[in-house]
Amino acid sequence: MPENAPIARVRRTAAAALAVVAALALTLAGCGTQTLSPASVRADAGGDGEGRYGSVDCAEAKCIALTFDAGPGKDTPRLLDILKEEKVPATFFLLGRNHVLAHPGTVRRIADEGHEVANHTWSHRVLTDLDRDGIREELSRTQKAIAKITGSEPTLMRPPQGRTNGDVTDISRELGLSQVLWSATAKDYSTTDSDLIENRIVDDASADGIILLHDIYDGTVPAVPAIIERLKKRGYTFVTVPQLFAPAVPKPGEVYRP
Repeated sequence: MPENAPIARVRRTAAAALAVVAALALTLAGCGTQTLSPASVRADAGGDGEGRYGSVDCAEAKCIALTFDAGPGKDTPRLLDILKEEKVPATFFLLGRNHVLAHPGTVRRIADEGHEVANHTWSHRVLTDLDRDGIREELSRTQKAIAKITGSEPTLMRPPQGRTNGDVTDISRELGLSQVLWSATAKDYSTTDSDLIENRIVDDASADGIILLHDIYDGTVPAVPAIIERLKKRGYTFVTVPQLFAPAVPKPGEVYRP
């Protein structure tokens, strides 16, 4: 056997693993959909970008974005208390029906306390299963409901299950919405074990990462303080999704994923 055979096997194994990851990303985002990373859009913007968010430069700092889907819910006020105490900004992808409409005061508080308010559709239907009119209704109804409370429409959206395609992209562009996926998830919809949720997120955290959690499940909010504490100790700076991309500004219709 050639002397370099073990190295070749390692390289083939690594290449196969990368292929699996790439295939998974395409499955989530939709076949053939191009995704853009925070680092790539920051580099393209250079010094001429228009997005200036606070004092954090994520080209230099070890940034990570904490995001919450499918709320607000009964535990969201407690989550906001935690984020305020820890001085951590977050991005909330809100559901319209039964959430935004049911908790307008919480939606207003999210915006007033400096968090990013974003769109997670009206009723969590998988957008790739709908025609263009159905996609438009799912997104536009939530846009209007949020604007009625906060005074402005979101500029970011997250498609349910991360599934998108050409029609979703076209309608998102029409409505002024960028599509934001994620790099780390605790699958907190499947467990109430806060320690497990914490460990899954901390283990998968990475610079320029986007964490996906849900503030509507019982195990999630109790896990947040330890997640923040452990990631701060590892040198992470928490930012909103727009801050992660600054000085670039996410473009409507584009799909962003670390």
